[in-house]
Order: sequence, then C-alpha cells, then structure tokens
Amino acid sequence: MTGLLGGAFDPPHVGHVALARAAVERFGLDRLIVLVVADPGHKGVEAPAEARLALAEAAFAGLAEVRLDPFPRTVDSLRAGDFDDPLFLIGADEFAGFLSWTEPDAVLELARLGVATRPGYPRERLAAVLAGLRRPERVELFDIEPMGVSSTEVRERVARGEAIDDLVPPGVAPLIAELRLYG
Repeated sequence: MTGLLGGAFDPPHVGHVALARAAVERFGLDRLIVLVVADPGHKGVEAPAEARLALAEAAFAGLAEVRLDPFPRTVDSLRAGDFDDPLFLIGADEFAGFLSWTEPDAVLELARLGVATRPGYPRERLAAVLAGLRRPERVELFDIEPMGVSSTEVRERVARGEAIDDLVPPGVAPLIAELRLYG
C-alpha cells in the first residue's frame, strides 16, 4: 500500500511529519510519497515550488519519497499517477471541506482516504461529510496527537525574526534562512 500526502508545504512543519509517521504506523504503509503541489488550485503560496520541494525533502528525509506534483487538483494527480493501492492522507480540517473538492467521489474511486483526527475534533462535522459520499467505506479515520502548529504560524514567526526550531523538523529552519524565505 502506498500512502500519499499532498499539500503546499509552505513550509512543512512538525504536524505534517507527525501525520505522516502516524499513518505509516497505523496503516503499515509499504511506501509514502509526499506530493508538493506546484500550484495549488485552492490557495496561494508564498515560496516558489522548487523552494517548497527542497523544504519538504529536508522535512521528510528518511521517511518518504518527495515529488513535485504538477497538478493543482488531487483527482488529476491520482488519475496521472501509477500508485499501488493508494491511500491519500489528509487532516480532519481538510476532510471537513472534502465535498467542495473537484470530483470528490472520483477521488474515492481512485484512492482510499486516511483522515487524521485529533481528540476533541467535532465528529459530527466528519459524519456530515461521510453522509454526502457515494463510497464512505473508502474513508478511514485515525487518531493523531494534536500539534498546535500551522504553516501560517511558521511564516509569521520567520517574518518577525523569531526562532522556529520548535515548529519545523530538523533541517527546515536553516534551509528557510539560507533561501531567505518568509522574511
């Protein structure tokens, strides 16, 4: 089984890596591929794609293969990819908006979803999404410890000249400084 973790990673943080590690353990993944979306269709990014790719390579070193994803939509990435029994990994917040994704039912035909939830997350929000899907059995929820970190917080701290070592995996902070990102 191949796990897929996609996103802008602008920049990657310890929460992303914690989700990846929890999924590898929970699902016994044979392989994990991190897909850095070059041009996300749903939000803007601050750092260029190649810089975000380098940051993700540093963040997920030894844990996952990291690739640049040229497709702005998950469904297109899944259609173009040659993935063995793919499990697409997302957080509960992203899953809460899953019905607004481009072709959510097609996504579930092409891959199963592993949805990372945290204690206290309102399950009724997830239940409402599951009720709107043709194939809810293709979605599996799994718990992770809450990390309380976001890419926005990392960018804001960098812009203020504050340390981010507690928010990002080793190697990411020096690379952000070297590439002069987010300042």
